[in-house]
Amino acid sequence: TITTIIISSSSSTTSEAHPLASVQGMCPHHTARSLDRALEDAGCSGILNLSGRKLREYPGLSYDLTDTTQADLSKNRLTEIPPEVCLFAPLESLSLYHNCIKCIPEAIINLQMLTYLDISRNLLSVLPKYLFSLPLKVLLVSNNKLVSLPEEIGKAKELMELDVSCNEIQVLPAQVGRLHALRELNIRKNCLHMLPEELADLPLIQLNFSCNKITEIPPAYRKLRQLQHIILDNNPMQSPPAQVRAFISQFCDRPLPFS
Repeated sequence: TITTIIISSSSSTTSEAHPLASVQGMCPHHTARSLDRALEDAGCSGILNLSGRKLREYPGLSYDLTDTTQADLSKNRLTEIPPEVCLFAPLESLSLYHNCIKCIPEAIINLQMLTYLDISRNLLSVLPKYLFSLPLKVLLVSNNKLVSLPEEIGKAKELMELDVSCNEIQVLPAQVGRLHALRELNIRKNCLHMLPEELADLPLIQLNFSCNKITEIPPAYRKLRQLQHIILDNNPMQSPPAQVRAFISQFCDRPLPFS
């Protein structure tokens, strides 16, 4: 049963950054010693936290951190993914949120244990094909400069959460319909004019396509039986409320509050 429906046509929305899984509040002033301590601790624990240090370069060249399983380099000033990080073979979680990264290097394919990648709030214009050879379960790339998604995204068979909100994507490839593990899809605030029918085959629980240019919902979406949370406001819908009512009523036992 759908528990949350947002279909308002208000013209303003509030954008919030996706909450990071591993970032903790940190003191704005970091001494060289505190940086050394963080690197030393990472060598022992396998958890590297360098968040919020205004780093322009990777500082861990003198340390053996190849056993790192979690790395948080968020809220820095990195312009590339450090090559050294791409050698962390056991790495499972990588946060590069809020940097200045423009591209993802091919060396990232070394990270064959990586299941969580947050590279939101960067300067990416392309997601490379090889990214989807990784066993990703969560991929967060909101607030970049993406204009499209590669067809190879359909190879990410284990992907459960995909957030590409706040980009400039014009078309979703039909191959998104091959993501048979996908539970959460956020395509908010892009330039989409239509939704692919193939999404109807997914086990989606949450779907957000608000703030686009979508005029209608494919009738096939009635097959989204597991959907619980849908946000579709701020789209130039031509036929609601009738069309939306027909879609949503498939999942509800009582009258819907459409105006």
